Amino acid sequence: MHSEGVASRSTEHRDSARESRSGTPQLDAVSLAIIEQLQEDGRRPYAAIGKAVGLSEAAVRQRVQKLLDQGVMQIVAVTDPLTVGFRRQAMVGVHVEGDVESVADALSAMSEVEYVVMTAGSFDVLAEVVCEDDDHLLDVINRRIRALPGVRSTESFVYLKLKKQTYMWGTR
Repeated sequence: MHSEGVASRSTEHRDSARESRSGTPQLDAVSLAIIEQLQEDGRRPYAAIGKAVGLSEAAVRQRVQKLLDQGVMQIVAVTDPLTVGFRRQAMVGVHVEGDVESVADALSAMSEVEYVVMTAGSFDVLAEVVCEDDDHLLDVINRRIRALPGVRSTESFVYLKLKKQTYMWGTR
């Protein structure tokens, strides 16, 4: 966390994120500090963030909106699935024949699928699935995921207990 201001007022009007040649936003130190503040407390007032990073409340509000618009970050309420009625979670490894991206896109469109990543290794795609119970999980895997064109096979890793789930990896 940056407890001292990391930018002068003259920095307020500079772009918080410029795109690199690859199209990925390049974040300055102030934007990174704002992200760190919001990772600690997503409800932290813009005035408090401004004080910590050396910007006005309005400048912080503008930078946060730009970071949201660019898809750099999201501000969401993260729940424990067990406490909101979802009793079964699993990671599903998927072997694909053909176009991996189309399978990943189809998985991403499923409401029960919370996380999709294309990988290099034993599986072509990993998908985290959150379901109400075992019957729901069976339906999602057997009737929906395995039925997708290009899915050759799946392997399911049912969660017995979630020990750690955090989104605090920082901004390095």
